[in-house]
Amino acid sequence: MGSPLQIIFIDDDAASRAQLSERLSFADISHATTNYVSWLQGDITDPGDRSVIWLGHCSLPISLEKLMHQFDQLDDTLPVIAVSPWPELDQLSQKLQEKIIGRLNPDASLEALTVMLHRALIYRQLQLQYAGQPDLFSPKSVASQFEGMVGHSDAMALVRKMISQVAGRDVNVLITGESGTGKEIVANNLHKASKRSAGPFVPVNCGAIPADLLESELFGHEKGAFTGAISSRAGRFELANGGTLFLDEIGDMPLPMQVKLLRVLQERCFERVGGSNTIDCDVRIIAATHRDLDQMIIDGSFREDLYYRLNVFPIDMPRLRSRIEDIPPLVDEFTRRLAKDGFGRLRFHPAAIRSLQGHDWAGNIRELANLVERLAILYPDAVVGVSELPEKFRHIDEPDPGLYKGNDQRKDDSSGECAAEPSVEEYKGANAHELPEQGMDLKQHLEKIERGYIKQALEQTTGVVARAADLLQIRRTTLVEKMRKYGIQRK
Repeated sequence: MGSPLQIIFIDDDAASRAQLSERLSFADISHATTNYVSWLQGDITDPGDRSVIWLGHCSLPISLEKLMHQFDQLDDTLPVIAVSPWPELDQLSQKLQEKIIGRLNPDASLEALTVMLHRALIYRQLQLQYAGQPDLFSPKSVASQFEGMVGHSDAMALVRKMISQVAGRDVNVLITGESGTGKEIVANNLHKASKRSAGPFVPVNCGAIPADLLESELFGHEKGAFTGAISSRAGRFELANGGTLFLDEIGDMPLPMQVKLLRVLQERCFERVGGSNTIDCDVRIIAATHRDLDQMIIDGSFREDLYYRLNVFPIDMPRLRSRIEDIPPLVDEFTRRLAKDGFGRLRFHPAAIRSLQGHDWAGNIRELANLVERLAILYPDAVVGVSELPEKFRHIDEPDPGLYKGNDQRKDDSSGECAAEPSVEEYKGANAHELPEQGMDLKQHLEKIERGYIKQALEQTTGVVARAADLLQIRRTTLVEKMRKYGIQRK
């Protein structure tokens, strides 16, 4: 997390600086004080990206406009507070006047100062937004800190902000959200950003382990504790010691096991199954579920006391259908990973992306990832349009249905009659560049020429697309796209 706002108070009155510094320290407000000579001599060379300048009384014959230009050179998003009076204030240009967010004297109340700091915060946010720079105070500013968390929607920005706020605190976290929203990715990032990052991250799916084996899985067992226990075995709590234990699908944990888990969370110790030695555990618990635990408490299938132990800091993962603006970067990320794994570089037509944004995404990000992988297998190194999407993902009409008609079905726009498919010999004639007296449809004519040369190249290479692309001096993927466009099949 970034540091809070810092006040830089410039005043030539040492007593005024000392008095204000004492008040700000008492209020735990970050600050620095200096006089105008020291400031101009570069006493503070870098005000930092979270500072606000507070102009106190000046005894030097210095122009306010010169000061403001100096602030602008240091940081053109730097907000300024001025004391009264500053005679030149009203003579500044409109741009420089806008940098002065208000007037406040050093003896102002803490409430008035808080209001002014809030103004400074909003001013800097708006300036950064206007300049197209990342907002340092927004949750979006931490977007690059978290691995696998793709997307810049407000919903995901809020999740990143919450991670950054709680990662350094050794408290239990409960991650909720529908299946496939990326709860384990959040848990991983919480661990990596925590003080326990050097320790292990141990996940366990509470719903995937049979109820009679879950206790042994979590707490371990001693040799001979039950049939099949031929040796002692450490459980997940021991393996996660000094790190993080991720209890996925905690809502599927049976009630008897919930009681035992609650005891461990309260006492921070446990015994292995069949053992009598008490083992201390130093783990941070991150739990996740797609279930409605509040309703389960009402139904009596989840313990209320365990719920409040786990739900110290809740993080709710947004559904994909509520952040459709994240679909394009998610698709880019999945195609990049698949290309790295040898699936070829898949590309999506803008219309296909719009169609995907109209889908309900019951399976959320997992469903999207599976779809992209399926398309990468079907259309390697190709461009996917609306018509290439599985039918249930087609939520808009194909913008160019003519591309998918057979060559014998292509219509001449002017006559409405079928355009004759040109033979290879047509492209070997000597009069290819003569313009007919009645004129011609240039686009259609060029397409005929292109189709003909592609057919020639395929004939000469016995249908080997890569060699045909070399003859035509284009990329193989480009040739494949053109063959699909014109309905040309390999012989």
